[in-house]
Amino acid sequence: QVQLVESGGGLVQPGGSLKLSCAASVSIFSISSMDWYRQAPGKERELVATIIPRGGNTNYADSVKDRFTISRDNAKNTVYLQMNSLKPEDTAVYYCRARRLPSNYYWGQGTQVTVSS
Repeated sequence: QVQLVESGGGLVQPGGSLKLSCAASVSIFSISSMDWYRQAPGKERELVATIIPRGGNTNYADSVKDRFTISRDNAKNTVYLQMNSLKPEDTAVYYCRARRLPSNYYWGQGTQVTVSS
């Protein structure tokens, strides 16, 4: 089992920044990939960013590329999502997900991000 705890959400003005954290209960080296998803009201959950903990490879949705950065701290078993130049359309609940091969998925409880003036 893998437990994930997200933190760092909040209210920010357009153009501002937030940094989300996802702390795992196990070594992230035991996890094959970690993702950030988000879900806005009335919309489907969408993949925002992915990181491979061992190699550090990353991937981003087009809507956040060049604004968001996913990273990890292996010593803290934590994955981060640095969000810059935030827009109102980034408003959503952000979830962390871990995958263990072959097909075991674990979700955090989510953290609310609201971008509004």
